[in-house]
Amino acid sequence: MGGPRRKLLKPAAAASGAMAGRWLESFVDYLRSECNLAENTVLAYHRDLRRFYSWLAGRRVPQLTIQDLADYAGWLHTHKLAPASIARHLASLRIFFRYLQLEGVLQDNLAELLGSQKLWERVPHVLSPGMVQELLECPQPGEPHWRRDRALLELLYATGCRASEISFLKMADVHLDESYCLCKGKGDKERLVPLGRRAILAVRDYLAKERDTLVLHATVTPKWLFVSRRGLRLRRERIWELFKRYAGRVGIAADMSPHTLRHSFATHLLAGGADLRQVQEMLGHASIATTQIYTHVDPTRLKAVHKQFHPRA
Repeated sequence: MGGPRRKLLKPAAAASGAMAGRWLESFVDYLRSECNLAENTVLAYHRDLRRFYSWLAGRRVPQLTIQDLADYAGWLHTHKLAPASIARHLASLRIFFRYLQLEGVLQDNLAELLGSQKLWERVPHVLSPGMVQELLECPQPGEPHWRRDRALLELLYATGCRASEISFLKMADVHLDESYCLCKGKGDKERLVPLGRRAILAVRDYLAKERDTLVLHATVTPKWLFVSRRGLRLRRERIWELFKRYAGRVGIAADMSPHTLRHSFATHLLAGGADLRQVQEMLGHASIATTQIYTHVDPTRLKAVHKQFHPRA
């Protein structure tokens, strides 16, 4: 963007910034009151758009061009954000601009021209079954809270749950005798996920021999399945820290996270012959298009399906 244009916009920068703040807060209120989105989703939109307004530096949204928005996408790249994070930032921008259209602030939603999330997606990292086995066996007897940590890792892999979903899993949600648990995902949507034998054994061991000790100092009996040493809910951030600790021991790359077990869960199911729709249901994906990324991770499955069902394979 050239110098003359900046000079024209500078005198209105303060007023423009105040107006920007009002529209952003109005948008957040709209998401909460009319869209019925989960609070975490609302906060994510808010964070992304605050970054956008930081980049704006007083410029007016209605005067932005598609080149300006492309520059914003490039600016996000310079901050070394992951492709998935950039995709989410651009999705937040498209929804915000759509809202400004509804309010008559914008005539056209130029953010729609930035392209779809597919352009920014990358194939997720996946652990081999052998590496998963090493990770799940990493918490060893004699270490603090090893039973809890082993049950935690087993459940992450057995269910494909996000760390936040495991963090908020209640005792009443886990049905060990029936071999399933009730998970609450994005938008508070509930889904039933089967539990395997090893996960059930690990959770039973944790419940029988460790959890009661952890909740001794709690002021009220906690309803959460996984608790901290003070008897409080095991936070999502702590789950990430525990994953990183054990992953480091077995040589898993530093950029991997509990979400890597979710990716591995889906990929290993598909490799074993599971139907894509079934995996979609267990992951809690609203669209099967989101689940389809795992077919790119394991091309051998596609070859096997083709060989089995195509008449000229």
